Amino acid sequence: MTKPRSWMLALALVLGASGVASAQDARKQAQSQVEFGIAVAQRGLWQEAVFRWERASEIDPTYAAAFNNLGIAYEQLGKFEQAGKAYEKALELEPQNLSIQQNYDLFKEINDRAKRNSGS
Repeated sequence: MTKPRSWMLALALVLGASGVASAQDARKQAQSQVEFGIAVAQRGLWQEAVFRWERASEIDPTYAAAFNNLGIAYEQLGKFEQAGKAYEKALELEPQNLSIQQNYDLFKEINDRAKRNSGS
């Protein structure tokens, strides 16, 4: 009885370790997409940046930077509802991140002001 249990424990440890490696691999892949998105955004290619950051958020749905950058890109493209949701998701993932909080606060201030001025 001890032998099967040892084997199962060893298998569980291997499977657990592979899960950690997979999470690390996912984060690396997501970071690569985020970095590429930043590079194309700096060239004004916002649609490509959105594609990359959406991809990053699919690869690693816990990666707040991807959602923060999506918020910025959606703002640039005039997709304000989507921008707000992206910022909110980023804050949900990293509520103490001051950069995300500042981006969201600035977005809300500008978006609210625009709505008041347009009478919406």
